[in-house]
Amino acid sequence: MEKPCPICGKPSVETFRPFCSKRCADVDLNRWLSGGYVIPARDDEPVDDGDAGIPEDDDGLDP
Repeated sequence: MEKPCPICGKPSVETFRPFCSKRCADVDLNRWLSGGYVIPARDDEPVDDGDAGIPEDDDGLDP
């Protein structure tokens, strides 16, 4: 048994699977691009600032 379209609940169509139409696929894409969908994160996870292992006083130039 196929799952229904996650946007409107109609039966999905192979061409636009898992959606039923291009319109529902576009609605879903718009939700992702506009921030309607968010992947949750925990507040207690450390933030990786990208410069781990580089001393703060090192300007990258030789003395």
